[in-house]
Amino acid sequence: MTARRPFRDVEEILAAADDIWRSLEPADWLEAFGAHPRIGERTADRQASQEQSGAAAADAVVSARLLQGNRDYEARFGYIFIICAQGRSAEEMLEALERRLRNTAAEELPIAAAEQAKITRLRLNRLLT
Repeated sequence: MTARRPFRDVEEILAAADDIWRSLEPADWLEAFGAHPRIGERTADRQASQEQSGAAAADAVVSARLLQGNRDYEARFGYIFIICAQGRSAEEMLEALERRLRNTAAEELPIAAAEQAKITRLRLNRLLT
Protein backbone atom coordinates (compact mmCIF):
# COMPACT_ATOMS: atom_id res chain seq x y z
CA MET A 1 0.00 0.00 0.00
CA THR A 2 2.73 2.45 0.88
CA ALA A 3 4.43 1.92 -2.49
CA ARG A 4 1.23 3.04 -4.21
CA ARG A 5 0.94 6.34 -2.37
CA PRO A 6 -0.14 9.03 -2.71
CA PHE A 7 -3.82 8.22 -3.11
CA ARG A 8 -6.30 10.75 -4.48
CA ASP A 9 -9.24 9.61 -2.38
CA VAL A 10 -10.75 6.83 -0.30
CA GLU A 11 -11.95 4.93 -3.37
CA GLU A 12 -8.41 4.75 -4.71
CA ILE A 13 -7.21 3.40 -1.35
CA LEU A 14 -9.95 0.78 -1.33
CA ALA A 15 -9.17 -0.24 -4.91
CA ALA A 16 -5.48 -0.64 -4.04
CA ALA A 17 -6.36 -2.75 -0.98
CA ASP A 18 -8.59 -4.95 -3.13
CA ASP A 19 -5.89 -5.37 -5.80
CA ILE A 20 -3.25 -6.25 -3.24
CA TRP A 21 -5.53 -8.71 -1.43
CA ARG A 22 -6.34 -10.51 -4.68
CA SER A 23 -2.62 -10.75 -5.51
CA LEU A 24 -1.77 -12.58 -2.30
CA GLU A 25 -1.21 -16.29 -1.93
CA PRO A 26 -3.48 -18.53 0.16
CA ALA A 27 -0.79 -18.68 2.88
CA ASP A 28 -1.10 -14.90 3.21
CA TRP A 29 -4.88 -15.17 3.52
CA LEU A 30 -4.50 -17.79 6.24
CA GLU A 31 -2.11 -15.51 8.13
CA ALA A 32 -4.70 -12.72 8.02
CA PHE A 33 -7.45 -15.07 9.22
CA GLY A 34 -5.32 -15.93 12.24
CA ALA A 35 -5.50 -12.34 13.46
CA HIS A 36 -9.27 -12.54 14.01
CA PRO A 37 -11.21 -13.71 17.04
CA ARG A 38 -13.75 -16.45 16.51
CA ILE A 39 -17.34 -15.40 15.88
CA GLY A 40 -19.04 -15.15 19.26
CA GLU A 41 -15.75 -15.22 21.19
CA ARG A 42 -15.28 -12.50 23.76
CA THR A 43 -12.29 -10.34 22.90
CA ALA A 44 -10.52 -7.24 24.15
CA ASP A 45 -10.40 -5.99 20.55
CA ARG A 46 -13.03 -3.24 20.66
CA GLN A 47 -13.31 -3.07 16.88
CA ALA A 48 -13.92 -6.81 16.52
CA SER A 49 -16.42 -6.74 19.39
CA GLN A 50 -18.32 -3.92 17.69
CA GLU A 51 -18.35 -5.74 14.36
CA GLN A 52 -19.58 -8.92 16.01
CA SER A 53 -22.23 -7.28 18.18
CA GLY A 54 -24.88 -9.47 16.54
CA ALA A 55 -23.19 -12.56 17.95
CA ALA A 56 -23.02 -11.00 21.41
CA ALA A 57 -26.82 -10.66 21.40
CA ALA A 58 -27.36 -14.37 20.71
CA ASP A 59 -29.39 -16.55 23.04
CA ALA A 60 -27.77 -19.53 24.75
CA VAL A 61 -28.83 -22.04 22.09
CA VAL A 62 -27.48 -20.00 19.17
CA SER A 63 -24.29 -19.19 21.11
CA ALA A 64 -23.70 -22.89 21.77
CA ARG A 65 -24.32 -23.72 18.10
CA LEU A 66 -21.91 -20.98 17.02
CA LEU A 67 -19.27 -22.31 19.40
CA GLN A 68 -19.67 -25.87 18.11
CA GLY A 69 -19.86 -24.69 14.51
CA ASN A 70 -16.60 -22.78 14.95
CA ARG A 71 -14.95 -25.95 16.27
CA ASP A 72 -16.34 -28.02 13.40
CA TYR A 73 -15.22 -25.43 10.85
CA GLU A 74 -11.68 -25.28 12.23
CA ALA A 75 -11.46 -29.07 12.30
CA ARG A 76 -12.68 -29.27 8.71
CA PHE A 77 -10.71 -26.42 7.12
CA GLY A 78 -7.80 -25.74 9.49
CA TYR A 79 -8.56 -22.06 10.07
CA ILE A 80 -11.22 -20.01 11.83
CA PHE A 81 -14.58 -19.20 10.29
CA ILE A 82 -14.29 -15.76 8.69
CA ILE A 83 -17.38 -13.71 7.95
CA CYS A 84 -17.96 -9.99 7.68
CA ALA A 85 -20.21 -9.85 10.74
CA GLN A 86 -21.08 -6.15 10.57
CA GLY A 87 -24.86 -5.77 10.59
CA ARG A 88 -25.55 -9.51 10.77
CA SER A 89 -27.47 -11.21 13.52
CA ALA A 90 -26.13 -14.26 15.31
CA GLU A 91 -28.71 -16.35 13.52
CA GLU A 92 -27.56 -15.08 10.12
CA MET A 93 -23.93 -15.84 10.97
CA LEU A 94 -24.87 -19.30 12.23
CA GLU A 95 -26.81 -20.00 9.04
CA ALA A 96 -23.80 -18.95 6.94
CA LEU A 97 -21.47 -21.04 9.07
CA GLU A 98 -23.61 -24.15 8.76
CA ARG A 99 -24.03 -23.64 5.01
CA ARG A 100 -20.31 -23.10 4.45
CA LEU A 101 -19.43 -26.22 6.42
CA ARG A 102 -20.83 -28.17 3.46
CA ASN A 103 -18.24 -26.66 1.10
CA THR A 104 -15.10 -28.40 -0.03
CA ALA A 105 -11.79 -26.89 1.04
CA ALA A 106 -11.25 -25.62 -2.51
CA GLU A 107 -14.65 -23.91 -2.49
CA GLU A 108 -14.35 -22.46 0.99
CA LEU A 109 -10.97 -20.73 0.94
CA PRO A 110 -11.94 -18.16 -1.74
CA ILE A 111 -15.20 -17.48 0.12
CA ALA A 112 -13.33 -16.88 3.37
CA ALA A 113 -10.84 -14.65 1.51
CA ALA A 114 -13.71 -12.60 0.04
CA GLU A 115 -15.17 -12.16 3.54
CA GLN A 116 -11.76 -10.98 4.79
CA ALA A 117 -11.64 -8.47 1.93
CA LYS A 118 -15.04 -7.12 3.05
CA ILE A 119 -13.72 -6.75 6.60
CA THR A 120 -10.66 -4.90 5.33
CA ARG A 121 -12.81 -2.50 3.27
CA LEU A 122 -15.09 -1.91 6.25
CA ARG A 123 -12.16 -1.11 8.52
CA LEU A 124 -10.45 1.12 5.97
CA ASN A 125 -13.70 3.03 5.41
CA ARG A 126 -14.14 3.46 9.14
CA LEU A 127 -10.56 4.67 9.51
CA LEU A 128 -10.67 7.08 6.59
CA THR A 129 -14.14 8.60 6.77
